[in-house]
Amino acid sequence: MLRTALRNVLAHKARLAMTVLAVCLGVAFVSGTLVFADSSAAAHRAAASKSFAGIAVSVTPKHSQDAPPGEDPAGVLDDALVRKLAGVPGVASVRPAADGSATLSAADGTPLRAGRAWANLGAAHVPDGNGEDRRYPLVEGRAPRGGEEIAVDSGTAAAGRFRLGDPVRLATDGPVMTKRLVGVVSTEDTRVTAGGTLALFDRATAQQLFAAPGRYTGIDLTATPGTGQAELSARVAAVLPAGRAEATTGAAQAAQQALHVGTLTRGHTKLPLVFAGVSLFIGSFLIVNTFTMLVTRRTREIALLRAIGASRRQVAGSVLAEAALLGLVASAAGFLLGLGVAAVLPGLLGTAQDALPDGPLVIGPRPVVAALGVGVGVTVLAAWLPSRRAAKVAPVEAMRSVRQPPSAARSRIRAAAGLVLLVLGAGLLVSLSGAKDASAQNLQDAMLACGVLVVALIVLAPLLAAPVIRLAGRLTGRFGAVGHLARENALRDPRRTAATASALMISTALVAGLAVVGNSTAQALDHQAAAGLRADYVIGTRTPTTGIDPAAVERVAATAGVRTAAAVADVSLFTGGGVRQIAGVDPAAVDAVMRLDFTDGSAKELGPGRIAVSSTLARERGVGAGDRLDAHIGRGRDPRPYTVVGVYRDNPVAGDALGDLGEVRSAGFLPGSAQRILVRTEDGDASDAMGKRLRAAVGDNPLLKVQDRAALVHEAAGSVGELLTLMYGLLAIGVVISALGIANTLAMSVSERTREIGVLRAIGMDRAGVRRMIRLEAVIVAAFGTLLGLAGGVFSAWAVGSLANGAMAQYSLALPWGTLLLVCLLSLVTGAAAAAVPARRAAALSPLRAVAGP
Repeated sequence: MLRTALRNVLAHKARLAMTVLAVCLGVAFVSGTLVFADSSAAAHRAAASKSFAGIAVSVTPKHSQDAPPGEDPAGVLDDALVRKLAGVPGVASVRPAADGSATLSAADGTPLRAGRAWANLGAAHVPDGNGEDRRYPLVEGRAPRGGEEIAVDSGTAAAGRFRLGDPVRLATDGPVMTKRLVGVVSTEDTRVTAGGTLALFDRATAQQLFAAPGRYTGIDLTATPGTGQAELSARVAAVLPAGRAEATTGAAQAAQQALHVGTLTRGHTKLPLVFAGVSLFIGSFLIVNTFTMLVTRRTREIALLRAIGASRRQVAGSVLAEAALLGLVASAAGFLLGLGVAAVLPGLLGTAQDALPDGPLVIGPRPVVAALGVGVGVTVLAAWLPSRRAAKVAPVEAMRSVRQPPSAARSRIRAAAGLVLLVLGAGLLVSLSGAKDASAQNLQDAMLACGVLVVALIVLAPLLAAPVIRLAGRLTGRFGAVGHLARENALRDPRRTAATASALMISTALVAGLAVVGNSTAQALDHQAAAGLRADYVIGTRTPTTGIDPAAVERVAATAGVRTAAAVADVSLFTGGGVRQIAGVDPAAVDAVMRLDFTDGSAKELGPGRIAVSSTLARERGVGAGDRLDAHIGRGRDPRPYTVVGVYRDNPVAGDALGDLGEVRSAGFLPGSAQRILVRTEDGDASDAMGKRLRAAVGDNPLLKVQDRAALVHEAAGSVGELLTLMYGLLAIGVVISALGIANTLAMSVSERTREIGVLRAIGMDRAGVRRMIRLEAVIVAAFGTLLGLAGGVFSAWAVGSLANGAMAQYSLALPWGTLLLVCLLSLVTGAAAAAVPARRAAALSPLRAVAGP
């Protein structure tokens, strides 16, 4: 039986090539992603090891929850401790560090390499006795020597197109500064090599910016020969102030940094794995269909094997052995293709703002095992049903020349099972749609219901094929006898037609559902970004630790064309055991920049001890205008009663509550500063010139962003862009595999209908007519799968989208007609294109040879 399986694989290698290619794509995504992940992790580890090379122990301040408020945790790291550590036995050298965050400005005032805000580093250049800093060796120029000079790493210099002597604008946690570039260094710090920036200052300037005069944020120690890191760490820990500083080995620091950077870049592997799962799932239908057709064609052969003594287990094992051999070939080819995928992924996923570390490909056992397991496992699993059908072939089938159609009882069982699944899936989606609660549990239930609905459509597809194809046949009937023959050929075997169309149905359902959710979400975000906002511009901070000083607010207010500039201080509001957000505003200016709809009271009475709340917070706390609400704002610890002066409808700009600007600003993380400036311009001016004037008013500070309404909408829709990328990727995968399935099915169908085609040619059908018939058949199959996919995808998107209405009040179903029409046209074109080769082969058949048969 093994020899029989091998002979069958070799006999049908051309027809199985399509199946190998479909499985190969999925295996390539899986193995390539795993190789990429291992290579990326190894590159991070190698870079981190280089970054901490020579560092035996690092001393850092220990942040204690019991420390008094306002105590500087870096205060313990001073010159006295540096001298003390230098005298510890085993310490070869001591390098104090003053590190923090520094964001550099590009030529247009935007942050340089904004994609890695957590990796925009600032540090001190600390020369040793030879005048060099071994951690940041100079590549060009010299080290900074005063407060007006700066050095950057070579990657930052290239990204910003900086040259020695150029002025460089940057900000740490306040107003923008301008320094002169005097040097370029190299670094192995993984945070910088992964897409961040590095700005180096002289020691005194770095201390002033990131710690305090005479203080440090860390101290790095090297060990004398023969002294181990763990041994030296224990000695250093013994002399540190108890509870105020801690010692960590360099190896532990390197591992921690590599893990941190790797965790932040781990999302790069998610998208390829999604593509892998979808391609394998869709490809499994191609495998099932191919083996089902092969088993059907070999019915008499299998029956003869049964007649001469082969058992059912041997017959099923033969089919599964064919699948395993096919899976091995697909796994090997997919793994080799996956190495190419792993090689190009860094270039595809990395950008100038979001770079990935360089390093060789690391091929470990995990990708190899995954490639074999996925390729062979999916293929064998998909071939299991056809193997069962083959095992049920009776010896008497060898004497029959006509294949028996499925029994009516089996069709009734399929119909009953499909209807039960359809009712369960659709019923659960409908019940969830009324919840309007986008909780994690509801979303999981919705995904499960969508899966059940897809399975129901797959089960019912053979029963739905006849009515849907007859409906589509009205259009193909306009092509005359050729169109009628194409329709009848598609109806000849509904199960085969349904299996061929299922791949396209699944990809269409995924794309249609994502397109509807994406379009609806984009419109909701558009409404939400503009709702409640009268201002034409919003000037905000890029990080939560940044504030806007009052002088910047005054400069914005004095800018030509500005009608109103209102500062807003955003601070946490603690009430009822929960955390909300309160916006401090000027009562005299709030109506000019916010569109507030008060159902009770007004904002005119805002002041110290008086707040206004949103309708949601008022409902949760059971308060209205004139009531008292116990809460504390920002850094305050003891709750106090606040008088509620008004209740307004939920407003994304105002947040959960409104308070007096002075009171809220004084309780913030950065007292006296604001987090937003809402700008109302004369005549609604939102031109580029106005934007440039506003950026100039805030000093082109890279820590601040100046956005008009369009920019706010674009920022809010950032996740929608990722959804669209996923949608088009899934569409491409679905189209490719569906085309392979249609081409494979038609090729085998043409082989089965050789005599029939010969008769048609003999009675007068020309070659163009044969080609047209095959193409129309493919288009009918594609149209059937597309219609089912659109119906399932749109219905699922409606139900899942209803849950989003609970978290996004502006959400409503908005069908992207253009995208849906494009999907339909692309599916039909895919069907016609997939039929090109089978149609040409059918048309090339000689009438006499075709009638004679194979």
